Amino acid sequence: MLRGFSLTALPFQTGVPAQDAFPTKLWTSLLGRAVRDDAMTPTTYPDPRGHPELRAQIAAYLAIARGIRCTPDQVIVTVCYRAGLALALQVLAASGQRAWMEEPGYPITRMGLEMARVSPVAVPVDSEGIEVAVGMALAPDASIAIVTPGQHSPLGATMSYTRRQMLLDWADAANGWIIEDDYLGELQLGARAAPALASGDTAGRVIHVGSFSKTLKPGVGIGFVVAPMALANRFGEAAATLGPNFFAPSQLAIAQLLAEGHYLRHLRNMKRLYAERLSALHRALATDYSIETVAGPIALLRLPEGIDDMALARRAPELGIAPSPLSPWFQDAAHRTPGLLLSATNLRPNRIADAVAALRTLLADRTS
Repeated sequence: MLRGFSLTALPFQTGVPAQDAFPTKLWTSLLGRAVRDDAMTPTTYPDPRGHPELRAQIAAYLAIARGIRCTPDQVIVTVCYRAGLALALQVLAASGQRAWMEEPGYPITRMGLEMARVSPVAVPVDSEGIEVAVGMALAPDASIAIVTPGQHSPLGATMSYTRRQMLLDWADAANGWIIEDDYLGELQLGARAAPALASGDTAGRVIHVGSFSKTLKPGVGIGFVVAPMALANRFGEAAATLGPNFFAPSQLAIAQLLAEGHYLRHLRNMKRLYAERLSALHRALATDYSIETVAGPIALLRLPEGIDDMALARRAPELGIAPSPLSPWFQDAAHRTPGLLLSATNLRPNRIADAVAALRTLLADRTS
């Protein structure tokens, strides 16, 4: 189901970067320059794969930050993760197939699979990531696996080397495909970011999907897919059938952000800021609740069995906060566990006391 949309991020809202830390002055300067440059460019139809300069800069950035060696021809620019997933499923002609999906896993991914007529198979996740052996037992005929190896969405486990190799071996042996959702892969706060799964893919079975929505702002509207070399032409052809759906100056501005090193500096600043805000959230709730850090700047407040976390999430905006319920992330009703996901990204120092007070009010009224 679609939730309400707001132009302003509320405290605890997941998926929205710190709005007060967005490099507005730099972005408007780069975007203004890009608009002028684009206006002076002869009119022609844009490359449906995305602006060549942006694709080149994404390829260069991924080599440094995510360990992925790819060419610009393998990079397809999209508008977000969801668009990248839809494009991948179209290229794989996935209709009628079965796909392993992490349990718990991103509800939008499950919805995207179902809309593409792909049957999601819930495969449990432990501290090492998706349980490949269980997936092989549950759905030996599956041809696709969708995973979040950098930081599991939403519980945060980083997929171990052993589990990564098992998954890659499965894809190679089964002639299957792995769609890697690089969820918060760049925002591991406690350590150096683990490399992308695609960095260890020697057989060309991993389709890497990323975006700038959770590191810059959703409104930038730019994501990307890195296709295996064998599929690069098919991805380009599929993108051509969809037509360009992006704003060229935004692509040029992102390209400059990457080329001039601004983006890497921004990520370093965000990691420091989010670590501070997450620590402040833990301190503010320590006397009343036990929360656990899960993925990046997100904490999980587990609730007693029987509590309707979806009802709490629906009421929360009335109190000026927007935690996300945990239970919808589970496909299997028998596995559903109530809880609230709390993002610290927009917990400014002058707002945290009010946000925590609103959360206490919400939880105090949960049985009423």
